[in-house]
Amino acid sequence: MQNPLFQRTEVGIFALGGLGEVGKNMYCVEYGDDLIIIDSGLLFPDEYLMGIDYVIPDYTYLIENQDKIRGLFLTHGHEDHIGGIPFLLKQVRIPAIYASGLAVGLIKKKLEEHRGVNAKIIEYVESSVFRFAFMEIGFFRTNHSIPDSFGITIKTPSGTIVHTGDFKFDFTPTFLDANYQKMARIGEQGVLCLLSDSTNAELEDFTASERVVAQTIHDLFKKIEGRVIISTFASNVHRIQQIVDASVQTNRKVAVFGRSMESTIEVGTEMKYIKAPEGTFIFGRSMSSINRRNLTILCTGSQGEPLSALTRIASGSHKQISLIPGDTVVLSASPIPGNQESVNKTINLLYKNGATVITQSPFADVHASGHGGQNELKLMLKLMKPKFFMPIHGEYRMLMKHAELGSDCGVPKANIFIMDNGDVLAVSPEGAHIVGKVHAADVYVDGAAIGEIGSQVIKDRRELSEDGLLSVVMTINQDRKEVICVPTVISKGFIFMKDNDQMVKKLQELALDVTDRYLAVGKKINIGGMKSDLVKTLGKYLQDKTNRTPMIMPVIMVL
Repeated sequence: MQNPLFQRTEVGIFALGGLGEVGKNMYCVEYGDDLIIIDSGLLFPDEYLMGIDYVIPDYTYLIENQDKIRGLFLTHGHEDHIGGIPFLLKQVRIPAIYASGLAVGLIKKKLEEHRGVNAKIIEYVESSVFRFAFMEIGFFRTNHSIPDSFGITIKTPSGTIVHTGDFKFDFTPTFLDANYQKMARIGEQGVLCLLSDSTNAELEDFTASERVVAQTIHDLFKKIEGRVIISTFASNVHRIQQIVDASVQTNRKVAVFGRSMESTIEVGTEMKYIKAPEGTFIFGRSMSSINRRNLTILCTGSQGEPLSALTRIASGSHKQISLIPGDTVVLSASPIPGNQESVNKTINLLYKNGATVITQSPFADVHASGHGGQNELKLMLKLMKPKFFMPIHGEYRMLMKHAELGSDCGVPKANIFIMDNGDVLAVSPEGAHIVGKVHAADVYVDGAAIGEIGSQVIKDRRELSEDGLLSVVMTINQDRKEVICVPTVISKGFIFMKDNDQMVKKLQELALDVTDRYLAVGKKINIGGMKSDLVKTLGKYLQDKTNRTPMIMPVIMVL
């Protein structure tokens, strides 16, 4: 059934996640009765989302249009592109998942952790072509911080749509070269609309090559006399191999900590993306028998995640690793937007506990981004020569900057579209315009609860963390219309009761005054109104006295 938002000769393009944010990437291309999904990622929450494990897109539009879905096509195996797959499969019928190389292994491993969630996985290579009624899907190899990263082409009767995936142009990669020739051919054949990665749109020039990082890590390992504790993204397989190579070359064993890191190394080793001599990896309990000079501890936590291995090492709460004099900690990653505060906190704790800390700086290239800087983004625009351009994958300022680069490269400003999640772009050779919105929102995953935690619960959690909770417990005799005993005031995270006798007595008096007014009126006690007045009256008093607004919870028992 034709989508009423756009004409039959128009291609509909929209994002359910990934615009105005770095994470939960999910893009949709629709023509006629065909709908394909590109990537299904998640977003790791910041401290604002208290207690939330993950943020995923709202899949309502896909649930309502399941009959049109022809497949989920994955550009690569990073969590912000594949992490949402189990949650998607629980709600939406996906005919097949199309993935390549390492991403296939990572997806299979992920689905093993979610019982009852199964999928048909079709592995593609760069030369693969998949045809549906109105679409033909092809691929081109790119460079990124994980092997087997691809851009995707979607040929429709109205023109070709290109999605770059995450990319950089690394002329000395540690894996395969990007296919520049194929990109140029795609551009020569004509690109109706380009969707391009904006993550590093604010970075001038080119990003550093992975080979530079490999040399830096090797030089550091040669100089460091004590233990090396090194943290990077668990999905950065190139970096993990560099760390393993440097360890082998400097006669170090590698102990791995962190569930996601262990999982990546297991999959990467099985699929021969990570190669190491037998005996290189050791169990944590074997560390005590290894000389400090001959040990590398590879762990998660480069983003300051509260429960990660590195954060627990820094805080002294890790069960197997305690910092000792001579330890050197290397953070082989840059903070993603929103994580700088957490990373700084971890670094400060490491210094406080005696470690030497090495981070990315002009003096030490211990990290290279997997996303292209401005010159790389311009090169992609020049290779593809799109008629219309839609920056994707980035916060709003990144999308804006990428749009400026598009204009500099010759795309008319009227043909560049900075969009929000849910906005629908209708594109045809005759023109392009935003025609409306589909439903798009954040869904919070909290343990086993998916979507049950709303914004009000997050607001309540934040208020509790900032101002605490005050509860007033009262028992009322309904027949005699009286309060049986003095109200009990309970404080959690607000005031220390024993040091505030006068305040507690005043709160009890105010609670009784409110209660007496309701008991004196009519035969039936209005419990709801009584609770509401208690919250207002006690809240005003506490605001005046303490300049704080704790959550107030009246508990009224009626006998």
